[in-house]
Amino acid sequence: MEEDAELEEIRRRKLMELAEKSQQQWPSKPVQVTDQDFDQIAHKYPMVVVDCWAPWCMPCHMIAPAIEELAKTWSGKVVFGKLNTDENPDTAMRFRIMSIPTLLFVKNGQVVDRMVGAAPKEYIEAKIREHLRA
Repeated sequence: MEEDAELEEIRRRKLMELAEKSQQQWPSKPVQVTDQDFDQIAHKYPMVVVDCWAPWCMPCHMIAPAIEELAKTWSGKVVFGKLNTDENPDTAMRFRIMSIPTLLFVKNGQVVDRMVGAAPKEYIEAKIREHLRA
């Protein structure tokens, strides 16, 4: 009986250590995404929102602060990425991105939804909640 309690305590401590480590590996700001690492990032986290943008795009600059805030707010549950479509045309073509900004919602490595245009932060959060519930 005493051994069982001891083993359970060790198990509990190890699980807490693993939980802390996994939280630390989730970025709290948007990560840069490229043609070369899109799939790797998409499969590394259960939920990723990729902001497809370009430096000359004013609406892209308008939503950038919201993306930064959301990355902090949702850290540990959702990872945000930024993909410069001018520098990464293969990914833009692969997902048929015709207008920017476009947000790609990636769940378990698969693009499950997209949002085109400079949407308010609340709209983006509603879409995130929808996909986390599904």
